[in-house]
Amino acid sequence: MAGSTGRRNTLMMEVALMATMKERQRQVQLYRGQMVSPGRPTVAWRRDRVAFWAEIAKGEKTDDASAAAGVSSPVGYRWFRHAGGVNPCLPPTLSGRYLSFSEREDIALYRAQGHGVREIARRTGRSPSTISRELRRNASTRTFRLEYKATIAQWHAERRARRPKAAKLAANDCLRDYVQGRLAGRVTTAEGQVLGPDGPKWQGKNKPHRGDRRWVQAWSPEQIARRLPLEFPDDESMRISHEAIYQALYVEGRGALKRELVACLRTGRALRIPRARVGRRSWDHVTDDVLISERPAEANDRAVPGHWEGDLVIGLERSAIGTLVERTTRFTMLIHLPREPGWRQEPRKKNGPALAGYGAVTMKHALARTMTTLPDQLRRSLTWDRGKELSAHAAFTVETKIPVFFADPKSPWQRGTNENTNGLLRQYFPKGTDLSRWSAEELEAVAATINNRPRKILDWRTPAEVFDEHLRSLHQAGVATTD
Repeated sequence: MAGSTGRRNTLMMEVALMATMKERQRQVQLYRGQMVSPGRPTVAWRRDRVAFWAEIAKGEKTDDASAAAGVSSPVGYRWFRHAGGVNPCLPPTLSGRYLSFSEREDIALYRAQGHGVREIARRTGRSPSTISRELRRNASTRTFRLEYKATIAQWHAERRARRPKAAKLAANDCLRDYVQGRLAGRVTTAEGQVLGPDGPKWQGKNKPHRGDRRWVQAWSPEQIARRLPLEFPDDESMRISHEAIYQALYVEGRGALKRELVACLRTGRALRIPRARVGRRSWDHVTDDVLISERPAEANDRAVPGHWEGDLVIGLERSAIGTLVERTTRFTMLIHLPREPGWRQEPRKKNGPALAGYGAVTMKHALARTMTTLPDQLRRSLTWDRGKELSAHAAFTVETKIPVFFADPKSPWQRGTNENTNGLLRQYFPKGTDLSRWSAEELEAVAATINNRPRKILDWRTPAEVFDEHLRSLHQAGVATTD
């Protein structure tokens, strides 16, 4: 009987203790406010996001920016997608008024060692009230006891630090209807009949195919913002900046405009692309070692033959002809670029093979076949425009031993000889005509015609005559060396 009573008293004391702990936990929850479970702690903090967006602003790709910030690529892609490509412009450092993550780690360590609030305050250099509030506010409430963990505490602090401001478009219905009407309003006849295709259903992807976009008013955000003061001169509530409209479309969670309205923008893209990344992506194949500044000095004074300039003459339906001009003799060679099998026989595929005739691989093969017919002494270098058609220049150099250099952006005068020759060729290949109809024999005939025109720069000799003189001199030098 005594043992039974003792066990019953012990159980009663444990139940009372548990009720006391639950009451204490309930009081802390009421003090801090009810909140959802933090779930999995965040994998990176503010400093990591600051480093990530700093790399994005430099033009780095998402994978490289994630590696520089010390996070995984999926996390970086998630940050970029949720922000719509818009830099949140986070300040690089927090004010010393607030606890940092490293300080919270120290607090959790000292707390686990059994130190009191005042001892932790002395060791961290903070006031005891700051440590006391930190332990009460940011301790975990999802367990039976109030445990303090640095990751959970940082999550609570960042969640509480957010000050979400209601978007102007979300609070003003009249303004939102005006913006949506000018942005996504349908094209109609005078009688009100809707015109144009319906367009594809929004699936959350980037921009749809050009042929499937529906017809809309498609005012740009800047046009909408500038038009508001003219139509509502006395209503100050009908004012908004074009950047606010862009962010309402791009940034996830704003809730003002539907994300599918990005298809009404002229570009149709669902993510903003950093300006520095656009330039770098267009010229990824141009590295520092192939810039025109690295070209041999002998190519500038035109004293030594064998340095060539190249480009494409573009025609209708993505047709093209390759042009090569020797800088010293002005000798011209034309490259035949026929259509690839399957052109116009099946719908175009995104990131599919280039069937127009001047894809990177096709261009490399055609250029190599043409230039390998020349002697080695007349294959010293090749200067090209920054087009993507020669993105396989490294493989071309390995195959032909001809170094390739690229001109600076928007600097056609650095390839003046080639640009002038392209102007002469327009007499035979006008703009707006299909250039794929001409055969290789016909291109050779046009090149021979250009090469047999006398030039003032050559003392009224023809490029063919000057080029032939160099060929004979090379042959005589080769015979003398053999003897």
